[in-house]
Amino acid sequence: MPLQKLQFRPGVNREGTSLANEGGWFDCDKVRFRSGYPEKIGGWAALSYNTFLGFARSLWNWVTLKQYNLLGVGTNLKFYVENGGEYYDITPIRETNLNSTTFAAVTTAPFSSTITVTDSSANSLQVGDFVTFSNAVSLGGNITAAILNQEYQIAGIVSGTVYTIEARAVSPIGSPGAAVLSNASDVGNGGSATDSAYQISIGFDAFTLSTGWGSGPWSRGTWGSGYTTGFGEQLRLWSQANFGEDLLFSPRGSALYLWQPGSGATPAYGTRGTLVSGTDVPAFINQVLVSDTSRIVICFGCNDYGAYGTTDIDPLLIRWSAQESYTNWTPAITNQAGSYRLSDGSTIVGAIQTRQEILVWTDSAIYAMQYLGPPNVYGFTLLADNISIVSPNATATANGVVYWMGVDKFYVYSGRVETLPCAVRTYVYNDINRDQFFQCFSGTNEGFSEVWWFYCSANSTTIDRYVIFNYLDRVWYYGSLARTAWLDSPLRDYPQAATPSNIIVYHEAIVDNGETNPPSAIDCYIQSSDFDIDDGHNYGFVWRMIPDITFDGSNTAPPENPRVNFTMRPKQNPGAPYNAAPSPLVRSAQNYGTVNTYNVQEFTQIVYTRVRGRQLAFRIESDTLGTQWQLGTPRLDVRKDGRR
Repeated sequence: MPLQKLQFRPGVNREGTSLANEGGWFDCDKVRFRSGYPEKIGGWAALSYNTFLGFARSLWNWVTLKQYNLLGVGTNLKFYVENGGEYYDITPIRETNLNSTTFAAVTTAPFSSTITVTDSSANSLQVGDFVTFSNAVSLGGNITAAILNQEYQIAGIVSGTVYTIEARAVSPIGSPGAAVLSNASDVGNGGSATDSAYQISIGFDAFTLSTGWGSGPWSRGTWGSGYTTGFGEQLRLWSQANFGEDLLFSPRGSALYLWQPGSGATPAYGTRGTLVSGTDVPAFINQVLVSDTSRIVICFGCNDYGAYGTTDIDPLLIRWSAQESYTNWTPAITNQAGSYRLSDGSTIVGAIQTRQEILVWTDSAIYAMQYLGPPNVYGFTLLADNISIVSPNATATANGVVYWMGVDKFYVYSGRVETLPCAVRTYVYNDINRDQFFQCFSGTNEGFSEVWWFYCSANSTTIDRYVIFNYLDRVWYYGSLARTAWLDSPLRDYPQAATPSNIIVYHEAIVDNGETNPPSAIDCYIQSSDFDIDDGHNYGFVWRMIPDITFDGSNTAPPENPRVNFTMRPKQNPGAPYNAAPSPLVRSAQNYGTVNTYNVQEFTQIVYTRVRGRQLAFRIESDTLGTQWQLGTPRLDVRKDGRR
């Protein structure tokens, strides 16, 4: 019998049984397809091992007029600007109270690190919020002025103006500063001139389905009001956009903020974001972007015109500022400020800027928003209804085409809205946590013509899976990977992603997992669908295999050579396990019918095997440092081996 080529269709297909997909691939992890052949995905290197606080769910890259390459990083706890691997905290201050704060420590045994803080002017206190004290004096014992005059997180709420913190040695917030216990001498109150600066309230790191008092931000409901948090107000999502070199940013459901790098020799990292004020500036918004064509700031889902402090968000209202201004939002005959309320759906979920238009999704429709100029300024066209989208960040654009993830399928827009055929749709949607849809996000990897979606598997409340569509080869594949945000920016060499370990990594930069220090190996594999060894009726005996694989890009350290494992997984019938012996007549010493794994290196010419069965699945995997590979077309030498 001539040698049998193992040549499979590119892409993974899970829309049927393994045998029904004969001639294709059925399962994989951390493997992609390039020119039709599977290969290990590129590794990732840490931008730096400096960390930030919270889970980053928004990344935005821009370059200032002085050529500083900056990255905006929005987490559920803070907002940072990154440059050179350093993270600078620019989280806005929502409230500063002067001369209104006093402290009380435990002055009898057992002593404690818990300090009770009373701020007679405090508003909207929330556990986990950050506060910075200044001008405090020592309490007289272990709790010194230096210990008090730093940033703390609120540990507990005692009443509307009283809360607790945990005293610690002087250290940056988030670092493991040792707890400081009070003693009998800590009888002071920190002085009468202590100031408190409260940062904007923190957000949640997961979506929680709840209603009623306490389920939303403080002061957004009353006892028994039944106030519901609405679409995504609990999970902290940020939107970011550039107005020139200035950064506009907003936490979903909150206000619009501005950070300016300034005119100095280096960006003004020491200044925080400030609230955008002006005429009729939206006080609460769900998303912001800046139009590339007209330099107009646009808010999606926001409060209507009127008193600045109104908390009523119209979730279908779109408002935009005057041209070349982020402070003037009052419509007038002399400017282009205006608004428009969409009619299809109950809330705007998200928006994305494309080549000629802005696409806006509600929870049941998609609109095209196009700049017309005065007097109407913007026109709106309903592109499709009865469609869905899982989250504000589930959209991506590549080569002028927009892709997004719906609640039960994928979509594509290239002039008209269409369902995107997906060969792994059942696999993805049968193992996804629908309660955490709002965590889902998308990004592109232009170097490999890929669109990535990250999501939570059914039993997880954190992102642990991804699915990829390769729009060049039009194939799908998937795997497991924990990421919280993704950005493929042309301003930096590699795609950037945020990890649950609170660092940024560059994907495709190395071949290993550089999230750890030192880097660790990436475990990856791909397995074919079952195929008939002979004709599906007779048994076949595979007695040798000729590998075909390249290890280009590997950088293993001598004396190690790059290597992978080839595995033969035979079956007697489709319903049998892979490692079942096909017949009691077969001698166990021959090892027929069991799973066999063979080590393959660059110059391995022939692998002698002893595999017997009716069907066979082929698997390639690697778990060694410095190994990069791409599979070619291995061949099998098969002999007929009877029917029993």
